[in-house]
Amino acid sequence: MYKNLRDDAMGISGALDGIRIIDLSRVLSGPFCTQILADHGASVLKVEPPSGDETRTWGPPFNGGTASYYRGVNRNKFGVSLDLSTECGKERLLTLLKDADVLVENFKTGSMDRWGLGYARLSHEFPRLIYCNISGFGADGPLGGLPGYDAAVQAMSGIMSINGEAGGPPTRVGIPIIDLVTGFNSAIGILLALQDRSRSGLGQLVNVSLFDSALSILHPHAANYFASGANPSRTGNAHPNIAPYDVFPTLTVPIFLAVGNDRQFRTLCDVLSDSELASDPRFGGNKARSINREELKERLIALMSTHRGEELSVRLMKAGVPASGVLGVSAALQHAHTSHSEMIVDLEEYRGIASPIKLRRTSPTYRMPPPKFREHQAKVESLDISDEK
Repeated sequence: MYKNLRDDAMGISGALDGIRIIDLSRVLSGPFCTQILADHGASVLKVEPPSGDETRTWGPPFNGGTASYYRGVNRNKFGVSLDLSTECGKERLLTLLKDADVLVENFKTGSMDRWGLGYARLSHEFPRLIYCNISGFGADGPLGGLPGYDAAVQAMSGIMSINGEAGGPPTRVGIPIIDLVTGFNSAIGILLALQDRSRSGLGQLVNVSLFDSALSILHPHAANYFASGANPSRTGNAHPNIAPYDVFPTLTVPIFLAVGNDRQFRTLCDVLSDSELASDPRFGGNKARSINREELKERLIALMSTHRGEELSVRLMKAGVPASGVLGVSAALQHAHTSHSEMIVDLEEYRGIASPIKLRRTSPTYRMPPPKFREHQAKVESLDISDEK
């Protein structure tokens, strides 16, 4: 079946060419994971419930009746619908799994077992199958089996507590960062399991939770806490360990400075034509600059107040100091380097962000826009499952 679908997609090429994935997941972390794998050649069959993936309605904006939210994480997939609560739906899934390498699901804990499709049964019936389960908190423990949503996990994991202005309220990160990093972790887990299977011949269970993923990105705040015992606080745009590392106003637009070492600090002082700042012992090394960050910030604000931000950031970057004007999303997507890096995918009636993973011999490919609901239903149901491997 997959071979026929792959041929219809005009020839997949990529590092994962030949890997076949059944994607039962909905919303974000699971679909984001399988899109990463699909971009690199995996054949992905997106199986939606009879009501469809709920993100199809998460708009506006919409394109052809489907929300942009759904379209952002479901390209390069074939689309069908199955009702796994029915015997017919379960039998059809089992038939599809005969030819699959990976299954990805993020149902409420216990749903697959209740339908008779849990890991215990599937691993026995399909010993080479890699089964990726994505959940809020895992299956057991104090929060085991409970649903998890990005913003709630941001609050619970400490991420909101360190995001926001000093003295202001805790603030949600403006992107669903927990769902996205969970998707990345799921893709990594699947790739690790595929590598192990190449040696052992056996599949395995890959468990990834939003809560664990959230804790995993608490750097450097968790490391700082382990070392000092002090609860990290909000610092706005400033870095808790590095200075100057913050947004600074200029004559025109604000710019972000990310000065990570003494050489970059000396270069910054040279560009701003202030040799005294570079030699001031209060700022002689990152430790001193961090301790005296408020005095340093006042000095830099005064120096930068006569510079045009757009021009200053370019001069700093060319001199080796990381800096940028604070761009809006539209400006970032229209940036010349975005075009140079080929980070925008343009297909018929579809635009999206390209894969950031560039492999020299096996580049990602963008073959199909996100599927319409049940778009490939008839084709999949008409094909026989082969045991080709």
